Amino acid sequence: MRLPSAFLDELSARTSLTQVAGRKVVWDSRRSKPSKGDMWAPCPFHHEKTASFHVDERKGFYYCFGCHAKGNAISFVRDTQNVSFMEAVEILAREAGMEIPAPDPQAQEKADRRDQLADVMEQAVRRYRLQLKTGAAADAREYLAGRGLDESAQDRWEIGFAPNARQGLFEHLVGKSVAPDLIVDAGLCARPEDGGAPYDRFRNRIIFPIRDARGRAIALGGRAMDPDAPAKYLNSPETELFNKGGSLFNHGPAREASGKSGSLIVAEGYMDVIALSEAGFPFTVAPLGTAVTTAQLQMLWRIAPEPIIALDGDKAGLNAAMRLIDLAMPLLEAGRSLRFCLMPSGQDPDDVIRIGGAQAMRKLLDSAQPLVQLLWRRETEGKDFDSPERRAALDNSLRAQIGKIPDLGLRDHYGDEIKRLRADLFGLRTYSSPYRARHSMPAGATAGTKQSLLAAAYGIEDQLREAIILAVLVKHPALIAEFASELEDLECAVKDHVGLRTALLRNADVPDIEIEAKIAAEAGRDVLEKVLSQDHIRIVPAVQSQSDHVQARFCVAEELAKLAAKRGAEREITEAMKDIENFTDEKLTWRVKKACEARRQAELGMARDETEYDIANNGAKLSRDERKNLNALLGEISGDMGKARHR
Repeated sequence: MRLPSAFLDELSARTSLTQVAGRKVVWDSRRSKPSKGDMWAPCPFHHEKTASFHVDERKGFYYCFGCHAKGNAISFVRDTQNVSFMEAVEILAREAGMEIPAPDPQAQEKADRRDQLADVMEQAVRRYRLQLKTGAAADAREYLAGRGLDESAQDRWEIGFAPNARQGLFEHLVGKSVAPDLIVDAGLCARPEDGGAPYDRFRNRIIFPIRDARGRAIALGGRAMDPDAPAKYLNSPETELFNKGGSLFNHGPAREASGKSGSLIVAEGYMDVIALSEAGFPFTVAPLGTAVTTAQLQMLWRIAPEPIIALDGDKAGLNAAMRLIDLAMPLLEAGRSLRFCLMPSGQDPDDVIRIGGAQAMRKLLDSAQPLVQLLWRRETEGKDFDSPERRAALDNSLRAQIGKIPDLGLRDHYGDEIKRLRADLFGLRTYSSPYRARHSMPAGATAGTKQSLLAAAYGIEDQLREAIILAVLVKHPALIAEFASELEDLECAVKDHVGLRTALLRNADVPDIEIEAKIAAEAGRDVLEKVLSQDHIRIVPAVQSQSDHVQARFCVAEELAKLAAKRGAEREITEAMKDIENFTDEKLTWRVKKACEARRQAELGMARDETEYDIANNGAKLSRDERKNLNALLGEISGDMGKARHR
């Protein structure tokens, strides 16, 4: 089955070779430059350890400098998954959300016809370029010169001129033996309703050729010289070659320039693109007479991860930016977004460059706003929030917008930024997390209160558990190796505990009799004494019997489990509260419930153990069996002593 080239072109535009290859390789972080689409990895086609496999994301090709394998996304899937060409296309098309065209027996004929149409377009481009040199184009040349485009710049952009003649191009092409149907189907001429001879679509206009990513002329754009013309700018109609919503002006050159700089600018029209490129920003493209489409947005992201949208500083430009926000939100991913650069009021990029030069334009581009800032501006600018109802409406609107983002991690970051902006707007105090807010000292606490046990209660539980764990390990160093992994993962709440933990891990192999001296030397004698001198630590005995060792192991394991459960529950609750603020999800209650159950089970550990242990007055645990034996022995001794006194 022969697939239409237009389908394959669109599939290529929607497919990221980096993502496709990334399923089979591990990218070399030192050599790879994701922002430039320049990726390196060990080759998946032959066994090696060096990163000789290279992916050029912008060109959509890979090459291995070791085994010389090369190709595109389709060939990569075909060779790595051992499937046929059509199966590889089906895999990629399914991922891109595209349907494979039905078998077409006339596919070859259609391909040949598109080649013929492209040739007709090239002839039209050459004809219009020659017309720009004639006397009829004097005003057009003067206009271009006034816009800063000399003859060399006109040649670089292949700018032409369509005279004010009804059938000038048509008669020229027919004279070159081009079939009238081809001229009409290429979009160069139109047939009148009365059935007469076709007439030229472009008359008395400056002509800008539109080329696809491969450099083929697929359409024309025309700027009217008559100020009273119904349309200032006119594009070719949709044809077999040209899809307005799937094409970009200056696509190929901008993609190549972006590969070197990592930047991409999206302007509104031809003259903006040309002005920016001539001023030193060749990585500039423009949509073609329509708002940016989903297909164009995907094409932009294939060129650069964060294109800058440069829009005119008028109401229309701002409205275009707002529409683009709605289009982009459901498509955002980590590392893939947009920035917005709004020109000064009443100016476009060409105006900015002519007035202030390239430096003025660069300054504006450097200050481009992230998408979240423009979203906030749209929802708040010119509005009053002087009532709970209005604030609630703002929250609902923002929550609905953020909820469109499919990436939960990115959605969470958007929620954090919106909360920060909201706090700034309403003068609210913010915290890094809900848990921290609940465990911070109350505002307005006196100096005496801050030094009291009441103040110490804020977060003291974690400190007590950490101190117990560290003190037991100091007294029972043989357990350090056994709990080494848990000790490495322990997030200490006290700075002194961090140093003590590090010293314990470093000295796990030191003889028991030397351990305290070694730890004191590394962590500090005052730090060690401070921990060991605390009231709840003094009960920790040194190793005197196997029973002491077993008790110590049990104590460390239990405190680590309780600390991990407590902190895990706090993290889940914090994340869930963030999620609650941003969107509604039935899984939230399940997450919180599970986290709380885990913490409760850990806290109940002591209660379960009371069937085997009693708690002494000093807080130590005593085996009930041993206590019974001790009581019995003491009873016997007491009885013997009583008998002795009676004698």
